[in-house]
Amino acid sequence: MHNNMSTLSFFILLSTLLTVGYGGRDLGDKNPFTPKAYVARYWDQHVRNNLPKPSFLLSKASPMSASDTASFAKLAAANKLSTRLPEFCSAAHLLCFPEVRPSLEKHTEDAGFQTYNDGQNFTNYGTDFAGGIDTFKNYSNEISTTPVNDFRRYSRGAAGHEERFSAYASDSNVADQSFSTYGTNAAGGSGEFKNYSSNSNVPDLRFTTYSDSTGGRTQSFSSYSENGNAGGQTFQSYGKNSAGAANDFSAYGTGSNVASSDFTNYGKGGAGPNNTFTNYGVNMNNPTETFQSYADGTVGGTQSFSNYRDQANVGADSFKSYAKSTSGSEADFKSYGNSFNPGSDTFKGYAKGAEDSKVGFTTYSAYTNATFKDYAKQGVSFASYNVSFSPGRASKTVSGSLVKRWVEPGKFFRESMLKDGTLMPMPDIRDKMPKRSFLPRSILTKLPFSSSKVHELKRLFKVSDNSSMEKMIMDSLGECERVPSMGETKRCVGSIEDMIDFSTSVLGRNVAVWTTENVNGSNKNVMVGRVKGMNGGKVTQSVSCHQSLFPYMLYYCHSVPKVRVYQADLLDPESKAKINHGVAICHLDTTAWSPTHGAFMALGSGPGRIEVCHWIFENDLTWTIAD
Repeated sequence: MHNNMSTLSFFILLSTLLTVGYGGRDLGDKNPFTPKAYVARYWDQHVRNNLPKPSFLLSKASPMSASDTASFAKLAAANKLSTRLPEFCSAAHLLCFPEVRPSLEKHTEDAGFQTYNDGQNFTNYGTDFAGGIDTFKNYSNEISTTPVNDFRRYSRGAAGHEERFSAYASDSNVADQSFSTYGTNAAGGSGEFKNYSSNSNVPDLRFTTYSDSTGGRTQSFSSYSENGNAGGQTFQSYGKNSAGAANDFSAYGTGSNVASSDFTNYGKGGAGPNNTFTNYGVNMNNPTETFQSYADGTVGGTQSFSNYRDQANVGADSFKSYAKSTSGSEADFKSYGNSFNPGSDTFKGYAKGAEDSKVGFTTYSAYTNATFKDYAKQGVSFASYNVSFSPGRASKTVSGSLVKRWVEPGKFFRESMLKDGTLMPMPDIRDKMPKRSFLPRSILTKLPFSSSKVHELKRLFKVSDNSSMEKMIMDSLGECERVPSMGETKRCVGSIEDMIDFSTSVLGRNVAVWTTENVNGSNKNVMVGRVKGMNGGKVTQSVSCHQSLFPYMLYYCHSVPKVRVYQADLLDPESKAKINHGVAICHLDTTAWSPTHGAFMALGSGPGRIEVCHWIFENDLTWTIAD
């Protein structure tokens, strides 16, 4: 042990002297002890050809100095890395969320507040106001990094007060957002909330308590997480236990992609409410949605719910308890599950236990995999239950705007399009992941990496329960530990050395690594110029690597059978000037793919009937045997 410590101290001293000797400048791989220098030597030792080293891959090596690498490796070996987590995250260029601390700041006067985005929290805005008007605009918008925000107590206990809140955390990337208590215990007045986290990428959203226990207020909530990508959303308690309230909720999760949604307690226990909910999960792609308790236990008043999962694509849905145990209420539910492609649907508890209530249900059309349980036998009128699914309906809509919303034009294409002169749409190939770096193998091997050790990982990176970071870690570990599909060889790698080892184990040591040259042409039409097939255009082996969301750079690398890989010049359609050099991979065997895969929605046909091609996006890459 003493000898090991002496050796470690020697390398720390030597690397420090080297750095000082160069005037403290960032030496990159000029210092032979840095992680980047080590990776470059590792490439030379394990790749047997004279092709240039792939700078786009080596640039992702850890930026840490040799002395930092040695120090943090020592802490990792002793399970003490968490004691210096901020310094480690900064030096290693990792994705780490800051700790959000309570704010003691209060805002006790009428205010017009614009543009708040310091990534921390906001507490006590408009509490106990009497009369007046407040406007709050642009909270944590357009943050391209990873905002962690907590907004607490907006207009709580106000009387006759008007509030307007616009644009909370829109256009954010991998955000962790929490909003608690909007207008709770307020009397009279009106509240308007617009645009909560729209157009966000992989958000984790929590909204708790909107206008609960109010009296005679008018509430409006528009646009919750519309057009988002992946991530998870929860909304708890909208207008609960309110008296004489008029609540309107429009557009929850509209147009979002592969999102998980949970909505609980809308207008529960109210007296004489007028509640309207429009568009929940409309046009969503592969959603997982749970809605619990709409207007349960209300007395008097009217309830209206329209368009649940309308024109959504597959997914899984659960709706529990609509107008349960109401008294003297009028409830109407229109259009449940009028989906583009059927998913798995469960609806439980419609007007169960209601007394002297008038309840109507129009168009329950979950097609297949549907269950409807526990509805009132008296006082309920049904129209159009479980409309049969027509396959022709889907094929009729395949080329329409809905498919373009779910599957970006140009994301998938046929092999025949890879020829000189073809005009085709280019998807947005820009990398939307947070910027991170690989870890040096000397540190990586000392860190836990399995779902059985997730508690150790959470302790290391100070991850809160039910946070977006916890979900990222669990999702990535789940994908890495998934059993390979038929013919697939796979491995998750957190260091460049591991990626080199896996790729050469599949392809041998005479390898090359490729990616699309830049992002020019994204979201535009491009013209295909000169095309070259790898391995002479023959069926070949390749290893493709895709990023996963994790605190450090993590790639999911896999080799699948029967592919062809191409390079293609991409031209401006007007000037014919070269704007990009694309790399595309064509999967010739799609037998094991899901019938609802986006490729078949965009191109038609189904598994095993056609080949499917796609571009290699920014910061994704594919390995082949070198020509």
